[in-house]
Amino acid sequence: MREKLMKEIANYIPVNEQEAADKAVLLQMLRTQEDIFERTNLIAHMTASAWVVNSEHTKVLMVYHNIYHSWSWLGGHADGEMDLLAVAIREVQEESGIRDVKPVTAEIFSLETLTVDGHEKRGKYVPSHLHLNVTYLLEADDTVQTQIKADENSGVAWFGLEESIGKSSERWFRERVYPKLNEKLRSSC
Repeated sequence: MREKLMKEIANYIPVNEQEAADKAVLLQMLRTQEDIFERTNLIAHMTASAWVVNSEHTKVLMVYHNIYHSWSWLGGHADGEMDLLAVAIREVQEESGIRDVKPVTAEIFSLETLTVDGHEKRGKYVPSHLHLNVTYLLEADDTVQTQIKADENSGVAWFGLEESIGKSSERWFRERVYPKLNEKLRSSC
């Protein structure tokens, strides 16, 4: 499965300089770090995120993240799982309560290397590290009842594409990640 993911990343065509640079980092870490799918790697580990849109592709599902105090996309740690699309789907289900989530495409939608500042989680200190992130474009019904996952988020809501960018208080996501995802969404539909 690791080889399959490495091939998918190698075949991914970056849309900008950020993705090209991050693609190189992801491939290098996958080649050199045996435990890259586990949080036991305190320097960096694999994560999967989802840009979840409604069927019309006019709204994005976001959660209010308790650690970052910001509205953000959904996703999480691989925790040993090498099928990152499955990780993204599982995280959306866990974080939003929406069970019927499907990929718009099984292909990688975006790549990111994300910095995570040191923080407290469940009473333990987590040192600063990198999330080597693969993003997938998923679809869900925006009329289905959502529910928070209290240990991770305190809100789940749908926002218009432009509104989703402004909801984030994290500068990197506002300036680089979410606009890129929305632009890719518009050009792929």
